[in-house]
Amino acid sequence: MLRVAPLLSHYFLQWIVNKKKVSRNMPAMLEGKTILVTGASSGIGREAAKVMAGHGASMVAAARREADLAETVRQIESAGGTATYVVTDVTDGMQVERAVQHAVATFGGLNAAFNNAGILEAAGHLHEVENDAFDNIISVNLKGTFLSMKYEIGYILENGGGSIVNDSSYMGLRGGTGLQAAYTASKHGVLGLTKAAARDYARKGIRVNAICPGVIDTTMMHGLDNDGDPAARSRMERWVPMGRYGEPGEVGQLVAFLCSDAASYITGQAIPVDGGVTS
Repeated sequence: MLRVAPLLSHYFLQWIVNKKKVSRNMPAMLEGKTILVTGASSGIGREAAKVMAGHGASMVAAARREADLAETVRQIESAGGTATYVVTDVTDGMQVERAVQHAVATFGGLNAAFNNAGILEAAGHLHEVENDAFDNIISVNLKGTFLSMKYEIGYILENGGGSIVNDSSYMGLRGGTGLQAAYTASKHGVLGLTKAAARDYARKGIRVNAICPGVIDTTMMHGLDNDGDPAARSRMERWVPMGRYGEPGEVGQLVAFLCSDAASYITGQAIPVDGGVTS
C-alpha cells in the first residue's frame, strides 16, 4: 500500500493538470454570441445575464430602471464579461426596436434573446381585479413579449438563425395560485406565443422556447411571501417538493443552455424550473 499510494497520487495530480488544460482549450458555450435580456435590472434577468456573460456572450441588458441596469453591467464587467445597457419599456414598440438596434450597433448583430420582463399583480379574487390592473399585466407580460419577439426575429434571421427564450411561469402551466388571475392568463399567453413562433420559424433557423420558473428567490417572489416573512417563506418551502426556493442563477443556467448551440434540437417547449412543483 505504501508503494501504491504515491503512484495513485501521481496519476491524480496528472488528471487535474489535464483537466485544467482541457478547460482552457474548450470554447465557452456562448462565445461570440450577442444576447439581449429584457427585465435585466434585477432578479432572474440580472442573474441570467451574468451567467450568460460568464459563458462568453456579449450581453445587452434592457429594462426601465437605469441605475439598476448600470449595476447589472457593472457586475458583469467586474467578473470579466462584456455588457452594455439600454433603458427600455417593453410595452413601447419603438423602445423595444431601439434596444434591438442598440445590440446590433454595439456588437454587430443579435444571436439570441431572453424575454424576461414581467410584473406581478396584487393578490386577489378575479372579480376584484381592476380593469386597468388587468390591462397593465397583459401589456407588460404578454404584449411586451410579443413586441420583443417581433423586433428581435428580423435581426436574428439576418444572422442566420439563433434562439429566443421567453419567461413564462409554472402558473403558465396550471391554474396558478387562484389569486393571480391576470398574471396566470398572461403567462399562458406567453406559452401560446412561444409555440406559435416556434412552428413559424422552425425551418428558418430560429428556436423559440419558454422557461416556467416556480418559487425563485427574487424581489418579485416577495410579493407572494409577505416580503420574505419567515413563516410565509417556510410555508412556501414546504409546498415545494425540493423544500427550498430556487436561485435566480439556477434559472439562468437553463436560459444559457437554451440560447446555446447545445440545445440545437429543442424548440416550442415549455420547460419548468420549479423544484418539482409541476411534477
